[in-house]
Amino acid sequence: MTLAPLVHRSHTAAANPDLLPLLGRTPVTRIGTALPHPHPGFWAKLECLSAGGMKARAAMSMLTAARRRGELRPGAPVVESTSGTMGIGLAFAGQALGHPVVLVGDTELEPSMRQLLRTYGARLELVDRPAAQGGWQAARIARLREVLARTKGAYWPDQYNNPDNPAGYRSMAAELIGQLDHVDVLVCSVGTGGHSAGLVGPLRSRWPRLKVIGVDSVGSAIFGQPARSRLMRGLGSSIHPGNVRHGVFDEVHWVGAAEAVDACRRLARGSFVSGGWSTGAVALVSAWAARAEPGAVVATVFPDGPHRYLGTVYDDDFCHAHGLTATAPATRPLEIPHPRAAEALGWTRCRTVVDPAAVPGGEARAPRVPAPGGAV
Repeated sequence: MTLAPLVHRSHTAAANPDLLPLLGRTPVTRIGTALPHPHPGFWAKLECLSAGGMKARAAMSMLTAARRRGELRPGAPVVESTSGTMGIGLAFAGQALGHPVVLVGDTELEPSMRQLLRTYGARLELVDRPAAQGGWQAARIARLREVLARTKGAYWPDQYNNPDNPAGYRSMAAELIGQLDHVDVLVCSVGTGGHSAGLVGPLRSRWPRLKVIGVDSVGSAIFGQPARSRLMRGLGSSIHPGNVRHGVFDEVHWVGAAEAVDACRRLARGSFVSGGWSTGAVALVSAWAARAEPGAVVATVFPDGPHRYLGTVYDDDFCHAHGLTATAPATRPLEIPHPRAAEALGWTRCRTVVDPAAVPGGEARAPRVPAPGGAV
């Protein structure tokens, strides 16, 4: 038997529109697993059951809109920076629409994800050190600009600032409206800001009193905390994405890596459905919201499944090496009055939401707050 060679698509590929029916139309399921304490339950939309995961919606939206405007020519290369999940979505969209995909990642990208992206036909370029300002994301953007300069006709979707990213989640909003009679609280992970910006408008048009909770990573600068090295990927940012609509959030929670891991593993054992860092973080906060507001209908989105995280979230050696099993899981967040009041080192809640790019001194260093459970 002869195996097909594992190579990226360096030349124009034929479009495969038969893939399009595999996008979206994902189910919701009721989650009742204790996380870590019992709770009344919440609804989770399972984007792992859509081809390409949640971000394939945004990828298709950005590429199809660019094609309509003439910014992306037929068969032209697509170049984007990614920590992994958007890369999968773009690989899907590239195959469906007939575009080779070049992804700029970094050496923190899991080996399994590198192999998966290449398996789907993407070409992968890796940066090997973070930038002094802006961390890995800034370093990836700098390399991306180099790739664009030497790649004729290439198109950069710019997922962080492209309004066609949020537009891709209108279909998800319509699905949620058809699947749930009512939603009181929506819990959204925040990275590029796409799915929260895309969901909130349509859902608040249907349910005007909808409360929105943003879930960020400890060490992320999106909501005014100081940026620092982060273990979690897929949520959080060292830069300020233009797609984040700070004004739609009623409050924000920062979640640490250990807390996300604990929630992911509890989900896998107790509900069979689980995912990666973002899934664990939103599940933890959704369970808390269901306890904090008895009778409220709480909904969230699980962006992807567990498979790309088998070497991290679900690997005992990895978790032990990074100190993710050293403390008991937090049962509630610490609270701070303002994002600049203290630096969160673990699960922390703030009911004051600010856009740090619009606040003078918004990136000033804050005093450090111990993580729940005593970790520092």
